[in-house]
Amino acid sequence: MADNRKEQERAELHRTIWGIANNLRGSVDGWDFKQYVLGMLFYRFISENLTNYINKDEQKLNPDFDYAKLSDEEAEQARDDMVRTKGFFILPSQLFCNVRKNAANDPDLNMTLEKALNSIEESAKGADSEDDMKGLFDDIDVNSNKLGASVAKRNEHLVELMDGVGEMKLGNYKDNTIDAFGDAYEYLMGMYASNAGKSGGEFFTPQEVSELLTKIATYGKTSINKVYDPACGSGSLLLKSAKILGKENVRQGFFGQEINITTYNLCRINMFLHDIDYDKFNIALGDTLTDPAHLDDEPFEAIVSNPPYSIHWDGDDKPTLINDPRFAPAGVLAPKSKADFAFVMHALSWLATNGTAAIVCFPGIMYRGGAEKKIRKYLVDNNFVDCVIQLPSNIFFGTSISTNIMVLKKNKSENKTLFIDASNECIKVTNNNKLTEENIQHILDWFAGREDVDHIAKLVSNDDVAANDYNLSVSTYVEPEDTREVVDIKQLNADIEQIVKREQELREKIDAIVKEIEG
Repeated sequence: MADNRKEQERAELHRTIWGIANNLRGSVDGWDFKQYVLGMLFYRFISENLTNYINKDEQKLNPDFDYAKLSDEEAEQARDDMVRTKGFFILPSQLFCNVRKNAANDPDLNMTLEKALNSIEESAKGADSEDDMKGLFDDIDVNSNKLGASVAKRNEHLVELMDGVGEMKLGNYKDNTIDAFGDAYEYLMGMYASNAGKSGGEFFTPQEVSELLTKIATYGKTSINKVYDPACGSGSLLLKSAKILGKENVRQGFFGQEINITTYNLCRINMFLHDIDYDKFNIALGDTLTDPAHLDDEPFEAIVSNPPYSIHWDGDDKPTLINDPRFAPAGVLAPKSKADFAFVMHALSWLATNGTAAIVCFPGIMYRGGAEKKIRKYLVDNNFVDCVIQLPSNIFFGTSISTNIMVLKKNKSENKTLFIDASNECIKVTNNNKLTEENIQHILDWFAGREDVDHIAKLVSNDDVAANDYNLSVSTYVEPEDTREVVDIKQLNADIEQIVKREQELREKIDAIVKEIEG
């Protein structure tokens, strides 16, 4: 019953978001529009989060207390405490609900909003949370022509945006249904990732794949010290650990690095939207491969990642990289035009001895020669590859290829590698394939079982992998089921003989009829 209600609430939330999108369609491009909705959603979230936090405390003594109704002067006394606790501070006049209340009658709404958002960011200046709050509202340009050609038109759209976000049923914090924020975020990401093809897909890992990766990386554990993603995008993969283990069971928090500034901002917003406190996440901006940001935080017990496929990187153009402790052990760098193994080597280097890394990989890296083969040799000879899983095709936005998950460990008890063919573990939804809960459970069962399963799983000695030229393609080891119909040759020949005989009889009858007609 609760599940049913949850699904109804979720469907209603999705309808509201779709409604806002339709209202503004044409005036704001989808991918840009998403930033505005997420930014406004974030503004509403931190406004309510702060208000409820203060109210909860004050209402113990005064049940009628409401922070939103205080004057800015009265509220100022809470500033220092809130910045220390929450990482930011918002004056009552600048809370989402109060700005929205006057929005339709405010001819300077764009300026009111700009001032409010700037004040929130400024409140963290000089505090421990400064880096976590800095630039979070950069993508919500309230004066952009994307919102409308004139100030009046822009403000009209801003009112629609605030009303749409304000009417979203996001649950009551006291009932702890805060996940509605996460759901709204994920729905928007999915909606625009699928519409935007590649430009959106590279920032988004489908929920089910995130769940599978996280369950593999945390298998057999009820808590971990910290989780890391070297190409974290909007952070959905990192946050799966909070959903699966409970955020309090990711003891030291969530760490990630992202090269794209828009997505980096989204990732930090996503942390707040999922109620991860500023001191429990550390998301960095920059190129993980050439300028890694978390040197003082590694090693990590769980590493999950869906890095970009076969991108260019500096490679051997930068002589110092071959001496980098992350890449040096393999004796060779990933090719300049294919950085895939650079991400794998980076993850392995920063993996704790009791940890697991689960990384989505482009299939070509499993069998190509050259430097990539040398890196595979290093990984196999040192027994770091725990498992390779072939996923179904068409489960990622923007690409139809059948990807792989490479699972790395540093403390394996046997010199063997498990190969799993999960290419049929999916259901078809419109043009895409999707992993169901049942599919995910099947894959986890095979992963945990570490034994041969006909046409699905094969546990192979590393000597055999070496003998196969260090090929790590699942199809090299797992023989697909032959679904062709078995043909009985003797029966087939007998049938053909009968057909030929019958054909001869018919010919003779036709000849007799023709003779009779002619005669």
